[in-house]
Amino acid sequence: MKINNNYYHTIWVDKTDSKKIQIIDQRSLPFEFKIKDLRTIKETYIAIKDMWVRGAPLIGVTAAYGIYLGLLSIENSKNLDQKIKELGEYLESSRPTAINLKYAIDLVLGKIQSSDSLEEKINIAFDTANQLKATEIENCRLIGVNGFPLIEKISKAKKGAVVNILTHCNAGWLACIDHGTATAPIYFAHEKGVKIHVWVDETRPRNQGARLTAFELEQQGVPHTVIADNTGGLLMQKGMVDLVIVGSDRTSVNGDVANKIGTYLKALAAHDNSIPFYVALPLSTIDWDTDDGINEIPIEQRDENEVKYVEGWHNDQMTKVRIMPEKSPVVNYAFDVTPAKYVTALITENGVCKANKTNIERLKI
Repeated sequence: MKINNNYYHTIWVDKTDSKKIQIIDQRSLPFEFKIKDLRTIKETYIAIKDMWVRGAPLIGVTAAYGIYLGLLSIENSKNLDQKIKELGEYLESSRPTAINLKYAIDLVLGKIQSSDSLEEKINIAFDTANQLKATEIENCRLIGVNGFPLIEKISKAKKGAVVNILTHCNAGWLACIDHGTATAPIYFAHEKGVKIHVWVDETRPRNQGARLTAFELEQQGVPHTVIADNTGGLLMQKGMVDLVIVGSDRTSVNGDVANKIGTYLKALAAHDNSIPFYVALPLSTIDWDTDDGINEIPIEQRDENEVKYVEGWHNDQMTKVRIMPEKSPVVNYAFDVTPAKYVTALITENGVCKANKTNIERLKI
């Protein structure tokens, strides 16, 4: 996708040094465009944990490259299996909720088992990370293809009038290397000339909607309006939302969806107002070992300062301002889980399906 009319992915291998992975530093957007270099597994760990990168597919691909960088740091083959196991455990501990993290690490570790040579393991890890990146890009493109008819149907029913779409957090190309998940059908519809407008939840406490989704929609020329998180219910009551599309950080095999905190409330409002609520995700975001998302998906709790302070741009620099009493206690849950019964359908690279175990398992190849 484009930033200032130049095409980017959110992660790539440096053209002059294959031992250097480069990322767009999402902490600085939309105020500054910065590229960060990752040379070690520790830097990769920090990039994931401190949200230099965020979004399930991007976290997974970053972790895959992280294993590759970790292998580069191993000096000899003594106790190699144990060293590799520790690399995976270390990186997996960076964030608990997004299943793509574990998926990518297990994928790379599984592939490198085919060789006993450290050098070959490094090469296999590098190739696997590159292939995973390409796969996730294609998956997101296909999510756009499969989700577009849902928007097109509404457009035709409205005789070409604007289709109003509400989304939450950032499940755009910044979270997914390219295209996005929730945004992929939106971009596809925009390119096809369908009149659309996106309501962008600000998404407290880190404001990924206001800062990231609005930024990328503006860069692609997609009509949009940023709203406070609690505005969505009113818009639905007033008939100003035609459908909701969100992403997912982990979806259980029974169709429960873990996504950014506040998603559950949007699903309830959509259900109460008979508005379709779609979840767009690649199959790599499905936790095939979890049958009950509400009770089994781990919910990350983050630093209380993300709630205590609001971060913004002032006097040409990033500034934090405290917005509450200094000694008031805070809890900062990063995700919630939307029960499958409130999900109209899942949009995946293999098609659109109902959010239940029978239909989800049919998508698995």
